[in-house]
Amino acid sequence: MRRIGGFFLTLVAGSALAVESVMPLEDVDIDVFDKESLRRGAVTYANYCQGCHSLKHLRYSRMAHDLKLEQQALERDFLRGQAKPQDSMLSAMRAADAEGWFGVAPPDLSLIARSRHPDWIYSYLRGFYLDPSRPTGVDNAFFRQVAMPNVFASLQGAQRPVVKKGGGVEAIVGLKRVTPGALSPEEFDAVVADLVNFLVYAAEPAQLDRLRIGKYAIALLIVLMVVLYRLKREYWKDIA
Repeated sequence: MRRIGGFFLTLVAGSALAVESVMPLEDVDIDVFDKESLRRGAVTYANYCQGCHSLKHLRYSRMAHDLKLEQQALERDFLRGQAKPQDSMLSAMRAADAEGWFGVAPPDLSLIARSRHPDWIYSYLRGFYLDPSRPTGVDNAFFRQVAMPNVFASLQGAQRPVVKKGGGVEAIVGLKRVTPGALSPEEFDAVVADLVNFLVYAAEPAQLDRLRIGKYAIALLIVLMVVLYRLKREYWKDIA
């Protein structure tokens, strides 16, 4: 696990935070060939994330093909409103409305798993805690003064930070669940892991083909190396 030290300065330069987080990132297992996990993660994205966040570089049709989604499942879980299979997976929220509600437009998530490590995304989504001083009523241990509300509050429940003082500094060293959600902690962690797995796939859908073909390409190169080595020995045996 990697450790987060210092402050996440997310507002204007020069702003100071009263408490820093020293919580370690939690590890998440990523397997983009686990189609069941990808399908579960895609549904979670559609139900909890797409209201604000787009995946502009991914089309419904490409996702359906890669994840082996049947047309009925695609229409039931993803194609809402006027959306068509050939469309990109865009949010219906207008950027101007988002800025008015949250103070900032929610980012597109197409490449979030390339710009952020999956362990960070996993920890961030699990890291919301109650903070009455924030406009949304929550803050995040891994992204301080975050504008995003905890969209998973009904599933996760509510958490409070575990703070320790030392050397004149207050540090968040953990989170304690104070109100249960609809899911157990283990069930919620599994939901978030599937979502992160899907975001890793969405950042590079071609990796399914690249990783699969790559194994055969390496095997072919090994066979070719053996053939060329034996050919070289046969060619030079009389000369030597």
